[in-house]
Amino acid sequence: MTAIAGEGTAEPAWLAWPALHGWPELDRSDMDDPVVVAAHPDDEVLGAGGLLALARRIELVAVTDGEASHPESTVYTRAGLAAVRRAETGAALRRLGLEGVPVHRLGHPDGGVDEEALGAYLTRLLVPGRWCLSTWRGDGHPDHEAVGRAAATACAATGARLVEYPIWLWHWARPGDARVPWDRARVVPLPDRVRAAKAAAVAEFASQIRPLGPDPADAAILPPAVLARFQRPMEVYFA
Repeated sequence: MTAIAGEGTAEPAWLAWPALHGWPELDRSDMDDPVVVAAHPDDEVLGAGGLLALARRIELVAVTDGEASHPESTVYTRAGLAAVRRAETGAALRRLGLEGVPVHRLGHPDGGVDEEALGAYLTRLLVPGRWCLSTWRGDGHPDHEAVGRAAATACAATGARLVEYPIWLWHWARPGDARVPWDRARVVPLPDRVRAAKAAAVAEFASQIRPLGPDPADAAILPPAVLARFQRPMEVYFA
């Protein structure tokens, strides 16, 4: 795993990196009704919200309910926070024009994803050629990485196409970081209307972008410096 700490790499450093603006565009010509796998509520919107809005039809696998985002919260119990985060996901999907899409809520423990069980579940959903969008296997967060590995296993078993979206990479890595498979990077340009829809969807995750209360244990998980990385006019994938 990679330590996720401190302020991380500021967004201006990424935007100044020429490679970010020179990667090939992701060919979406054969993408139809992808399976989207999210380790936590909000992962799919932060990393792939623009692509989901462009897809218009998806099947979401919500692996955990994100109940451990504030483990010492003075405001919510874990069950209460899980309920809030499930509701936020529903609101965010509506913002993306995806109201009513199938959502598989697996209820794995936040921080304890059962990789083998998830791989078996995804294998039952996938077929040859179907796209599977998943958090990246090298993202630095244990749940993100377990989900990515499970998705990779299921895609290898079924012939589905794995496309991975990074989240915390933008925090701990730096431009040109040798630990990152930049040679597999592809971009999806986001029209203004799609960027606006994604921004509205991200804003629905109030439990993550604003403090739950005044206690330090209830601080925002996604402060403005983190959110800035997901406001670009494009999204980056590893394909």
